[in-house]
Amino acid sequence: MLASSIPPSLLILLPFLLPPPCHPADIIVTSDPSVRWVELHGAPLSHLVLDPGTGRLYVGGVDHLYQLTSDLEVMSHVKTGPHLDSPDCLPPIVPHDCPSATPTHNHNKLLLMEAGQGAEPGSLIVCGSLYQGICDKRSVTNISQLIYQTSNPVDTQYVAANDPRVSTVGLVITTENKQEGGGTGGVMRLMLVGRGYTSKGPGDIPPITTRRLFPVVPPRRAFSQEEELGKLVVGSYSEYNNHFVKAVAHGNHVYFLFSRRDMWHKKEYRTYASRLCISDRSFYSYVEVPLLCHGGYNLAQAAWLGNHSGEPALFVIMAAGQASTPVATSRSALCVYGMAKLDAMLLRAQEVCYTEGGRGSSGQEEAYIEYAVSSKCLKLPKDSLSEYPCGGEHTPNPIASAVPLPATPTFTSTTQLTAVTTATEAGHTIAFLGDREGRLHKVLVRSDWSGDLYGSLSVNSGSGVSADLLLDDSQRHIYVLTNSRLSKVPVSSCERQTDCQSCLAVRDPYCGWCVLEGRCSRKHLCRRHMQPNHWLWSFEPTNQCVTVQSLQPANQSKDEQTQVTLSVVELPALSEAESLSCIFGLLPPQPAIVMETSITCQSPAPELLPPMPTGSDHIILPVSLVFGHVTITTGNMTFYDCGAVSRLNQSSQCLACVSSLWRCNWCPLDQLCTHNHSCPNQHIILNQRESPGPTSCPLVFALQSSALVPLGLSTTVVLRGRNLDVYTDEAQYLCVVEIEGVQFNLTAVVEKSQDNTNTFTCSPHQFQYAVGQLQYSAPVYLRRGERRIDTTPGLRLQLYDCSAGQSDCSQCRAVPEEYGCVWCPGSPTPSCVYNQSCTSVPEDTCPPPQITQVQPVSGPLEGGILVTITGSNLGMRYHDVVDSVTVAGVQCLPQPEGYQISTRVVCELQPSGKQRDGPVLVTVGTTPPGKSTQIFTYQDPQLLDLVPDKGPVSGGTRLTIRGRQLLTGQKSDLRAFLGPQPCYIVEEVNDTQLVCQTGSSNQTGGVTVRVLFGKAERTIPLVTFRYLDDPVITDATPAESFYAGGRAIMVTGRNLDVVQQPIIAVWVEPVEVQRVKRRRRMALLTAKQQLVFNSTMTTVSERCSVLSSSQMTCLTPTVTPEVKVKGLWFQLDNVRVHYESIKGKSFTYYSNPEFFPLNREAPDAPYRFKPGGVIAVEGQDLTRAISRQEVTARLGDQECEVKTLDNTHLYCEPPEIQPVSVDDSNELPSLKVFMGNLQVDLGLVQYDSDSLLSPVPLAAQISLGAGAAVIILSVLVVILMYRRKSKQALRDYKKVLLQLETLEINVGDQCRKEFTDLMTEMMDLSSDVGGPGLPLLDYRTYAERVFFPGQQVAPLSRQLDLPESRRQTVEQGLQQLNNLLNNRLFLTRFIHTLEAQQGFSQRDRGYVASLLTMALHDKLEYFTEVMKSLLQDLVQQYVVKNPKLMLRRTETVVEKMLTNWMSICLYSFLKEVAGEPLYMLYRAIKYQVDKGPVDAVTGKAKRTLNDSHLLREDIDYCAMTLTVLVKNGVEVQPCPVKVLDTDTITQVKDKILDQVYRGAPFSQRPPADSLDLEWRSGQAGHLTLSDDDVTAVVQGRWKRLNTLQHYKVPDGATVALIPRSQSSGGVGVNQVFQTGEKTPMLEGEEEEGLRLWHLVKSSEDPEIPKHRKSSMRERERAKAIPEIYLTRLLSMKGTLQKFVDDVFVAILSTKRPPPIAVRFFFDFLDDMAEKHGIDDPETVHIWKTNSLPLRFWVNILKNPQFVLDVQVTDSIDAVLSVIAQTFIDSCTTSEHKVGRDSPVNKLLYAREIPRYKQLVERYYSDIHSAASGCYQEMNSTLTELSGSFASEMNSLVALHELYKYINKYYDQIIMSLEEDSSGQKMQLAYRLQQVAALVENKVTDL
Repeated sequence: MLASSIPPSLLILLPFLLPPPCHPADIIVTSDPSVRWVELHGAPLSHLVLDPGTGRLYVGGVDHLYQLTSDLEVMSHVKTGPHLDSPDCLPPIVPHDCPSATPTHNHNKLLLMEAGQGAEPGSLIVCGSLYQGICDKRSVTNISQLIYQTSNPVDTQYVAANDPRVSTVGLVITTENKQEGGGTGGVMRLMLVGRGYTSKGPGDIPPITTRRLFPVVPPRRAFSQEEELGKLVVGSYSEYNNHFVKAVAHGNHVYFLFSRRDMWHKKEYRTYASRLCISDRSFYSYVEVPLLCHGGYNLAQAAWLGNHSGEPALFVIMAAGQASTPVATSRSALCVYGMAKLDAMLLRAQEVCYTEGGRGSSGQEEAYIEYAVSSKCLKLPKDSLSEYPCGGEHTPNPIASAVPLPATPTFTSTTQLTAVTTATEAGHTIAFLGDREGRLHKVLVRSDWSGDLYGSLSVNSGSGVSADLLLDDSQRHIYVLTNSRLSKVPVSSCERQTDCQSCLAVRDPYCGWCVLEGRCSRKHLCRRHMQPNHWLWSFEPTNQCVTVQSLQPANQSKDEQTQVTLSVVELPALSEAESLSCIFGLLPPQPAIVMETSITCQSPAPELLPPMPTGSDHIILPVSLVFGHVTITTGNMTFYDCGAVSRLNQSSQCLACVSSLWRCNWCPLDQLCTHNHSCPNQHIILNQRESPGPTSCPLVFALQSSALVPLGLSTTVVLRGRNLDVYTDEAQYLCVVEIEGVQFNLTAVVEKSQDNTNTFTCSPHQFQYAVGQLQYSAPVYLRRGERRIDTTPGLRLQLYDCSAGQSDCSQCRAVPEEYGCVWCPGSPTPSCVYNQSCTSVPEDTCPPPQITQVQPVSGPLEGGILVTITGSNLGMRYHDVVDSVTVAGVQCLPQPEGYQISTRVVCELQPSGKQRDGPVLVTVGTTPPGKSTQIFTYQDPQLLDLVPDKGPVSGGTRLTIRGRQLLTGQKSDLRAFLGPQPCYIVEEVNDTQLVCQTGSSNQTGGVTVRVLFGKAERTIPLVTFRYLDDPVITDATPAESFYAGGRAIMVTGRNLDVVQQPIIAVWVEPVEVQRVKRRRRMALLTAKQQLVFNSTMTTVSERCSVLSSSQMTCLTPTVTPEVKVKGLWFQLDNVRVHYESIKGKSFTYYSNPEFFPLNREAPDAPYRFKPGGVIAVEGQDLTRAISRQEVTARLGDQECEVKTLDNTHLYCEPPEIQPVSVDDSNELPSLKVFMGNLQVDLGLVQYDSDSLLSPVPLAAQISLGAGAAVIILSVLVVILMYRRKSKQALRDYKKVLLQLETLEINVGDQCRKEFTDLMTEMMDLSSDVGGPGLPLLDYRTYAERVFFPGQQVAPLSRQLDLPESRRQTVEQGLQQLNNLLNNRLFLTRFIHTLEAQQGFSQRDRGYVASLLTMALHDKLEYFTEVMKSLLQDLVQQYVVKNPKLMLRRTETVVEKMLTNWMSICLYSFLKEVAGEPLYMLYRAIKYQVDKGPVDAVTGKAKRTLNDSHLLREDIDYCAMTLTVLVKNGVEVQPCPVKVLDTDTITQVKDKILDQVYRGAPFSQRPPADSLDLEWRSGQAGHLTLSDDDVTAVVQGRWKRLNTLQHYKVPDGATVALIPRSQSSGGVGVNQVFQTGEKTPMLEGEEEEGLRLWHLVKSSEDPEIPKHRKSSMRERERAKAIPEIYLTRLLSMKGTLQKFVDDVFVAILSTKRPPPIAVRFFFDFLDDMAEKHGIDDPETVHIWKTNSLPLRFWVNILKNPQFVLDVQVTDSIDAVLSVIAQTFIDSCTTSEHKVGRDSPVNKLLYAREIPRYKQLVERYYSDIHSAASGCYQEMNSTLTELSGSFASEMNSLVALHELYKYINKYYDQIIMSLEEDSSGQKMQLAYRLQQVAALVENKVTDL
């Protein structure tokens, strides 16, 4: 519960804290912040009811009921479950009477309001799924108050469905109480309930019932279903399983909406609407019509009765069903059905059925009687419907229309829609739709029924919306119920839009702009919405917002006041009494005069206008048109200030004034810019817009003297002006020059010329400025008295100083001539001065160039790099040096962009052709050239080699390129490339090596290494750099370390050796930062990503060692305990792999293990140790982050072998003799433990010595010695014997311990290695298996092997053996027999009669069943029906005896029929799904078995799962590879084949054939005994090898089969298989395929009294061959632990585990739909159990197991040769038997208990069986819970199968074989047929006699 404790203000914020919703791209889904919600218990919440009077809400869910206010505050909360219940028991529940009762959740099924009587408040009806769906009544004011509840309900009070998945709908109606009120017209309240069919509990509750609510007078009960109250009578409850969606009342009728299978027509699922008169207590008026929603939408999901275009209509959400099932897909639609049309359809169906016998005018069937009841449509008088609109006793019912009511979808969705409600707004219909992703869609339904989606809102992402979607009373909010949340969503957000534009942009049918109220509102809230232009609709705006098109005038002077006219579009009309006003900016409103579309206002008084902004000459004020307080529209008006125009342009006030945008004029005499057309002193210069042409402003327009003014020289400035005649006063003119902020005033002399211009000569002046630059621009203007005369913009004096910046002659002479600068050689030093300032003669030419630096001083032979030469006098311009630079005698081309006058030349080096050196020369003009002191060298750099030569495509490899003269040119000229990708130079380059880091490449492969020296390219001859695939890390273990680090992480992956420097790195962060962070957790929520690269983070890293391409070890870095480890990663050059991405979990650092000193009492004292024992070290957390194998201990200079390590102890075994100390300061050795980087010194160790010196005197010693000698001697003997025994026992124990540990390690390693080998082999294999490689048997062979196992010649392969003269007659007879078999009565009688005969054996039963399968293969539907009826008889028999034993064996004909039926139906499943994993398992077993020795005589193998077939001897064998010559067409190709040296010759031949014919079916390869194996050595050496020949070894009565070892065939020998010559006498181990069995071997030998053996002798006393003497010790070990070889079984199991899993999963997975036959048959068994009242789930589980896994799959698992064309040898068969037994154990319900005495085979799979059991149980339950009703699909499948394979069946032979049985029991069969009355009618006996006459010429008493 959330909202109950959260203040409402925060509720509004909650959506912001949620993650953003995700949704399809085509709909813009928003999260509305104004949505309130409350989280409730009881998910999934199913029902929501609104009390219209009070606005209270009631919510029903699982085990919870809530009562809330309209603002979602919880008022009351009731728990309704869980309680002890079972759907199989009737309440009240008594535990010992109902053993199946368990605590069960109570799902709310009905939640309805019942109105009160008179002043009563009414009640809330609540029905749950517990106690057979009984109901309570609760108070509407407080739901925790019960008004009615029954503690002991009767069966008529069961209302709702007791199954959470089955729907229930209800409706409360009020009607007149005719019976009880005695005609007084009392009120009667009833509840109509529609519910689906439930398979458990009372099965006789009709789909629709009427329940009493009020009045309840004893003996009547509330909610009871009484005889007189009416119900919908149905013939079959399970067939008419209506899924109810909605019940509504409209007019005088009640309507139910539901979907179900159409039992009358196509058996597809459809949606129906049915109708009843409210007053009809007997359901005479019941009529239903199918609803059609075009587009394949057939299953109703939700509905709402609303209005459309003023007419009532039913809005239905429809979903498309999954092919022929009631399961809805996500494809769904909204379809709308007008109630008038629906009523018309229902009336039409009623009328046709009443008066026209159900047929329309064209004779088509239009109405019929539904629900399998005995009524039919009639032809009553025409006025029957008007006389009996609600039917009567004589009218037919229930009626169904055959004609559907169609509709076109209004809206479709790809997400499943789940809810609908509608609202009418301003005459428009709006539908609100909920979907299963928690979204609410808003759709405008147009008058033509089309829909327009205008908005979607995510209410509760990912949680489906419940069908109860309700609007509140004000129609302003919608209540949305999702899985565990109730939300209150506003229907629109109009009020959030604040202006007209945004209001129209939301495109919401609820919204519109209310112009005179200035708000976005719903239409009815806008007072004048009826008048045009007053309310503008948002959804489809036909008219735009009110706008100001233009203002007249648009701008005016701030100093005047005028009338402003606004031209306005779409102005709404006002009444005469109303007026508008104008508001300028923030000024008070002015009245406005409206004239049609123009509005006139007075502009504001100048003094009211706001001041001008600084730096601006105008201000823009909004002009708003206002109605009352509402702004209707706004325009903009500009007010300008002419005075500001001139103030802002001091240099040319008049020009600025008259050329401004505004209408400003200039008064020259007043120095005034004004908007007026007159000046105070008359003269005026008008704005240029009014008087175009040249300006008449008084103006200084030019300089007559030169603008260039040298410094320090007295200069006269002359100015020219015009239009100065306007000034008549006597004022004096002054020239003003401004230099660096200082004004220089110079008197001016005026001269007037003819063209009305004036010349002003300023007094001479010597100008100075302090800035160190060549030139300074100084403004100059004229002043007359106080008036400043305008100057043309840009009129300035250019003051200059020749000496500034011109430091040498060339620079000086480069200054443009007009400046008059010269190089003056005067004292004290030569300098650049103005020509008139030079006292001596200026220089004509400059001194020769001087070079101070050349960079670089070397370059490649090809040139192409830039050389920079710096110095002085390097020319006055670029052209001076164009062809005058040489470098080491070679021209160098100067570049214009790099040239700086006199000081720098940049030139491009040209090719030299050879290595040379020399100075750089620059020549300028005729002066001698300048020569550098540095020598420039032309070099030929060479690249020699590259380390490393490979790296990952992501880059990051540091390449070292070695060479000579690599320092050629500048470093910036040097670039390295790998193919097209740059290699970034990372270190200082020296002459012999260059280091660069590779970038990423987009492909793998070799690339050339190129180094560019400028444009010169060098490569390494014959060397390429190989880009290889990036390293991939697949595993890194272990996943933890301690802080000290140094723990080895074994990293496995691919391409690890590609990496140059793999690194393991750890991110750490100081703990203080952690604490601060915790405090700031909330603030940092958003910045979470940045945390990782926080500046406080540091990394610690270690290098890793690469062992191979697939393995490397990394030692964990040391981390101090003061930091927190934030993450660990591997940096493989540029590839970064985070540990989390490898293992899915983070790497953990733990605190260091803690060790205690050996001597805890006195740590400094040495620890005393008795040799022969172990040292026990104590500690804490010793194994938390390390294993025993990683720990070493050293005592002094020797190892102390670590034997055991647990969390608190370490035991190590030190050497026998005390080791030497490694510490010079102490003689005693100390014990040190090493764990990674952790080294712990645990203290000194001192060995106890036995030779303690005796203090007794010599004489006493002698006498004591003599006296005690005897005693000591005898005690010593005893002690010695005891110690020897105990030491021996200890040694043995330690040895066993060691053996076991070694064994465990070895088995694990073995398994891993074996599995890797096998996977490699199987990967090769899977490429074969994909297509034609799967050797599947054709259907005929498959059927033959399954129907007739073990028969040499099956009837399928035989032909009818008859003399030609009789063939036609017999075939005719057999055809008649076939017809007879197609008579169900004959067939069942025939089978029952045969089974009743004594001599009819079990084998006969199976044979007859298979013959019948063959004969009826073309009519599988019929065959199935017969099989079902026979099985029903079988169930009947077993129910009486013990139902659990049914189908356990195949003792009856029908059981074998079932086997055959399953085989037929599952052939395609085998072909498409299960065949491949089965074949892979077979191949894996074969590969594994063949890898080890297999005894050819006993069939025992080293590698097996079957302990009875385990070769327990330790056989020495070697794997070898033979080269087999295989003839391929004409050429002979060698083919390598792996064999063992212990293989017999036949075994070798088989392995060769396996390899050569790999992937080919077994039947298509030659048999091994038809070929000879020839060993070829050299040119002529051909030796034929065989299992038995004269060389065979005979010992006593034992003869050994020849092996490769016997013939001493070497590894790699060449052999060939050649066709056997007839004379060849070699006898092979004959392995003829015969359903898995073998013929006896070498029978001849056995007769001679010799016994054959291969690897082990089969008798109990095997002699030890001489060559095995050496391995006696192994034999001893084997005896020490007798079962040591059983680990082979474990190893084999581990290797095959994946393949076994794959087969089991393929058989038992429901990820893909299980085969239809399985679903059909399991349904049938469920029905049988239900029919016979068997409610023990174990029994049904046993039936299913006996009918499918044990009957079919175990057979296939044991005998893959039934399906695949393969050979199953004894050793493979032994393995398959164990797997099949495991499968059997997995299917049983009994608990799988194993103990010490259990068979090894059971122990082997003890851990897997519970997992497989779950797989079986899930398989059964998934099939059970999936929608049933696959009969139609099954029939079509059977029809298809009949057609596909019937031609393969030899039905005549089958019929002939069947006839033999008829003949054998002829009299009994005839008698049985004659006893049966139906058989007599059908003349079955007579027809059989006719058959006998034809087939056998039998004379009968016809």
